[in-house]
Amino acid sequence: MKHRAHMDGDVMITGFFPLKTLGIDHSNSHASRQEENKMFIFKNYQSVLALAFAIEEINKNPDLLHNMTLGFDIYDVEFRTWTMFKNPFTCLFGNYKIPNYSCMRESRSIAVLTGPSGITSDQIGTLLGLYRFPQLTFGPFDHALSDHNKFPALYQMAPKDSSIATAMVSLLLHFSWNWVGILTSQDENSAWILAELKEEMAKNRICVAYELMLSTQDLSYIFKLMAVHNEINLSSASVLIIYGDNDSLIALMIFIEQIFIHGKVCIVNCQWDFTMKRKYFMLGSLHVPLIFTHHHVEVSGFTDFVKAVKPSKYPEDIFLARLWFLSFNCSDSESDCITWENCVHDASLDWLPVHIFEMTMSGDSYNIYNAVYAVALALHEMFLHQREVQTMGNRKQRVPSPEELHTFLRSIQFYNRTRDQVIWNDKRQLETEYDILNIWNFPEGLAFEVKVGKFSPYAPHGNQMSLSEDMVEWAIGTTGTPQSVCSESCGPGFRKSPQEEKAACCFDCTPCSENEIANGTDMEQCVKCPDHQYANTQKNQCFLRAASFLAFEDPLGIALACMALCFSMLTAAVLGVFVKYQDTAIVKANNRALSYILLISLIFCFLCSLLFLGRPNAVTCILQQVTFGVVFTVAVSTVLAKTVTVVLAFKATSPGRRMRWLLVSGVPNFIIPICTLIQVTLFGIWLGTSPPFVDTDSHSEHGHIIILCNKGSLTAFYCVLGYLGSLALASFTVAFLARNLPDTFNEAKFLTFSMLVFCSVWLTFLPVYHSAKGKVMVAVEVFSILASSAGLLGCIFAPKCYTILLVPNRNPLYGFRVKDSRRTKHS
Repeated sequence: MKHRAHMDGDVMITGFFPLKTLGIDHSNSHASRQEENKMFIFKNYQSVLALAFAIEEINKNPDLLHNMTLGFDIYDVEFRTWTMFKNPFTCLFGNYKIPNYSCMRESRSIAVLTGPSGITSDQIGTLLGLYRFPQLTFGPFDHALSDHNKFPALYQMAPKDSSIATAMVSLLLHFSWNWVGILTSQDENSAWILAELKEEMAKNRICVAYELMLSTQDLSYIFKLMAVHNEINLSSASVLIIYGDNDSLIALMIFIEQIFIHGKVCIVNCQWDFTMKRKYFMLGSLHVPLIFTHHHVEVSGFTDFVKAVKPSKYPEDIFLARLWFLSFNCSDSESDCITWENCVHDASLDWLPVHIFEMTMSGDSYNIYNAVYAVALALHEMFLHQREVQTMGNRKQRVPSPEELHTFLRSIQFYNRTRDQVIWNDKRQLETEYDILNIWNFPEGLAFEVKVGKFSPYAPHGNQMSLSEDMVEWAIGTTGTPQSVCSESCGPGFRKSPQEEKAACCFDCTPCSENEIANGTDMEQCVKCPDHQYANTQKNQCFLRAASFLAFEDPLGIALACMALCFSMLTAAVLGVFVKYQDTAIVKANNRALSYILLISLIFCFLCSLLFLGRPNAVTCILQQVTFGVVFTVAVSTVLAKTVTVVLAFKATSPGRRMRWLLVSGVPNFIIPICTLIQVTLFGIWLGTSPPFVDTDSHSEHGHIIILCNKGSLTAFYCVLGYLGSLALASFTVAFLARNLPDTFNEAKFLTFSMLVFCSVWLTFLPVYHSAKGKVMVAVEVFSILASSAGLLGCIFAPKCYTILLVPNRNPLYGFRVKDSRRTKHS
């Protein structure tokens, strides 16, 4: 038992740590040569120092373990070999060759520390559980070890990784990585974490590019490893989440450290050691490790304690002696005796590089520190209980058995020197805070862990992750933060369109439809702008539409208004001419009264077009159609009356005709009120059922909302137009039949032509009106009103004004009478 680290005490704590080559059994030369070829891992020795530090603190504390001291025995343990049970058997029974039989008279060991590998703790725990020997593990929390039926004497010091999934997903969200690969070891602990991780990723719309599991129990492990390597390198995902213990995935870790995985960001849990010394080294790294480790406050005094450690202070620590020889070029003896002839007298462990030995307390050492205090406090409570019993029974104080310690260990909870709370109950354990570490690489195989961020589940949502991006060292050839997305983000103005049979993170970007916007990135749906707003050309913002209507100030409105006023003044001038020359032959021959009515109605026809200009309101919308329909009905019915009058005049002058009394009785004069009354009736029905109203058109002009008058009922509107058309058609027919009647002042031809113009205008109006939109539609209707009215004015009255004003000799009253008397005699 001489190849161990030992410090004497009344009560002993035994530790089984993977110290590798720090202690070599020289009695076996073959084993010694094998050990020499193993990798030197000095970092694990910090576990021994953490145990010694905690025990010395407790022994100096007068309030703990009165008149009792703690000591320790530390043994090396190998991973997954038959010799793993050699030192535990020797510790328990004195001889590992005869199990279940103790060769030792007395054992002062009260508890055992194992770790950091969960597999090692599992296998040793199976042995210790048979004897109800308290076992405290300092490695990462393992769900397989939390089975109290299988491990009734096992206590895990590490907190449960209840927040690791949330922490990793928060890191992914921070860098906008949504296309991620996952690699885990095939065990119960990884399966539990994997389920939580995938659930958290799904909540935040992060997709799994591939999911791989590795098991070292598989015979085809090497082939599986190569398949994993191909899957990782061929994937477009630049981020790889790795969760597993260092022992299970050690081969993959070596692959990652060297050349097999290029340009990947590896997000790993705290069980990995990325600072292993490399034989061959490149400046920089082909991958980027971001490591999540449990956050803990630095224990004061530990660094000074490590600096003061020397082999002379702990002469029974063979591992410290071996470390000293290898680190400071001391002479090594072939015997078990230690010589210090060539050692530097003032040497200290803080001389060693950081990648060889860390001076700050690691997470595993912090768990050992808490484990020792837990055992000490449980012992303290047990001794207090024994003292009460001794007082009653006058018994002497004795060293308790390991099995007796369980009663007090189960209920222990305390605050350590850093004010962190330690609780055994898994259900009552607090959520863990995490530090985020990045590896900075330097020449000659040097690597330095740098804290670049922190995750705290107790912080407000959205502020749980704090990260210094400028401190992260990315991979070789990377100019900025790596991207890991299946599809590039859809910018403003585009929406995501899922790709068939692919993950939700794989999509195409589709532009938003008309009048829809997407003002963010990766929007699932575009948002339609309200009717009073419109989408800009980039489709990322809605702007308020400008109100638009055919205003008097518009160039088109000014033109139409000027035309309406000019034509109305011209019609008024014609009316003035007719009034002035009312006694002339041409005025009297064409029914002076009907001419006055027609001219006045035409004035109102021109002026009613002004109602269509300006901002529409409820009153103008109704007046537009009513005024237009009534005055045009009066105008067209007047033309019809004039046409009928011409026909009756010529028929009445013929002998034997019975039409004279119709002309004398004034029957044509009743045409106007009757036709107008019918039109007014139609308007009454229209206004009573579905009157015109103010409406808006947000589609005809981009960026504008057109305010216009809705007809209310298109059927009623077309009935009004149809009625006007029927009157015009009737006038045209009668005038066409009377066009060849002989007389100097016969205006049947002019009436025929005027009705032809009128019908042509309104027949052209219908298709143009239906194809026009917005203000143009209103302008078409106004122009049709002006054109048809101008056609009536020009075709009927232009020849008469020409005769009256320019050829007055053809318009004397006596001329009419002479021609009339000659016609009578000839008859």
